[in-house]
Amino acid sequence: MSGLVTLGEQLGQVTAGTEGPLRPGAAAQLSVCGAEANVAIGVRRLGFAAAYVGRVGDDAFGRMALDVLRGEGVDVTGVRVDPAAPTGLLLRSRRTADRTVVEYLRSRSAGSRLTAADLDEDVIAGAGLLHVTGITPALSPTAAKAVDVAVDIARAAGVPVSLDVNYRAALWSPDEARPELRRLASRADVVIGGPAELALLGGDEQLEHVAELGPTEVVRTEGASGATAFADGTTEHVAAHDVRVVDVVGAGDAFVAGYLAARLDGRSVGERLRLGVLLGAFAVGTWGDWEGLPRRDELGLIEHGDEVLR
Repeated sequence: MSGLVTLGEQLGQVTAGTEGPLRPGAAAQLSVCGAEANVAIGVRRLGFAAAYVGRVGDDAFGRMALDVLRGEGVDVTGVRVDPAAPTGLLLRSRRTADRTVVEYLRSRSAGSRLTAADLDEDVIAGAGLLHVTGITPALSPTAAKAVDVAVDIARAAGVPVSLDVNYRAALWSPDEARPELRRLASRADVVIGGPAELALLGGDEQLEHVAELGPTEVVRTEGASGATAFADGTTEHVAAHDVRVVDVVGAGDAFVAGYLAARLDGRSVGERLRLGVLLGAFAVGTWGDWEGLPRRDELGLIEHGDEVLR
């Protein structure tokens, strides 16, 4: 394939339907999520091939994850159903109208049991881009090794590597994460992160300092302010779209999907930023991690002047 290959953990998701604490009898919605799978879906909806590698449990959420990915056209031949461990779970509630609380139940999950043996070398070597995040190596030593081996395969084959820092304090401390993430960044072509995440790598949020580690493109996501990229000695900024924010969860993954899809399409850094912030606008304007990601023929909706399209 010539599209995107990524690897990581799929989680079942339970989302409270109303504001307030989780309580008996509360309405809830079921879905699945996972940073890397979200990116794969976003890239696929824009018309590019995408393959996902990981493990899910032999349970309802594992089956749901496979059904969603297959339904979105993502290649899941690299997903292993692990009967010895459950699919991890994410509980999401709106504690107040403007505060979302996320809890993870992922200890010893199927996703954390990912190993280098789960990788298909030919698939990675034939990809247009390998995408990894800072979440997967924090799950377990075997998952960290799988990321390392995947990056080794990609680099040996001349396949560009993208790293979304995606630091998760619940999984590891800054002191534990910093050396591993810096090492991954030094082997990546593209590094994407928020200001605090880039500071974890470079000592501060300056893009040039992260670029000194080795990546040719460093991108800082800035929420409502847009995004900035440093590539080939030049810095470029794109402002965010003015949209009504409904749900910020998944916005970072949406940006990454847009940026990487534009990169696969051979577009300039500025065009990559613009597509990234556009997908981010779709994400914050809709509920869900991946559900609101646009298809190619919908990209003009946000920039259209009318609120109702006929």
